[in-house]
Order: sequence, then structure tokens, then C-alpha cells
Amino acid sequence: MTTPRLPRQDLAAALAARRELGPDYDDAFIETVVDRIEKTLGARAAHPPSPPPVTSGNDHGLALAVLSLLAAIPLSAITAINAGLPGLIFTMAMIVLLNVTYAFRRR
Repeated sequence: MTTPRLPRQDLAAALAARRELGPDYDDAFIETVVDRIEKTLGARAAHPPSPPPVTSGNDHGLALAVLSLLAAIPLSAITAINAGLPGLIFTMAMIVLLNVTYAFRRR
């Protein structure tokens, strides 16, 4: 729920009316403006804004994905030469498993 605001147009109109009425109505003008401000502040106090959602700020998911891609290049070459296709499949599966595990751990 949004908090009520004291519209700038209303305040500008009140100031214009005050200029037209002259100094004889200063007290009434001030009392009216103060009442409006108090009502607005009272409504804000009754309905405080909800706090923003809590986030850790330490989202390393993108860094992990980039490092996984960088590590996949030499690891795939090493495992393809030494262990063939089964080794390559195993290495890629472990990299994917690492990223998926991290992604689900964050939730």
C-alpha cells in the first residue's frame, strides 16, 4: 500500500490563495497547511512502508558459470586425450552438476 502524499499542486494552490488573501489570513493559512501535513504524517505512521526484500548481495552464480566455462576448455582437452569419450562425458557432467547444485543451494 502506498503512503498518501501531500500533492505539490495543492500546496502551490494554497500558497497562491494566501498571496491573494493578504497578510490578514496568514494564521488561518498556516493552520490549514499544518493540519494537512499532520494528517499526511499520521497516515504514513499508520501505514509504514514495507521493508525491501532481503538479499545477500553475494551472488556468485555468474562468476561460477564463467569459471566453469573457462575450466571446461582445458579439462575437456585433457580428458578427451587421456580417457576418451567416457572421460569427456564424465567431466562435463561434473561441471554441470556443480553449477546445478550451486543454483539449487541458493534458493
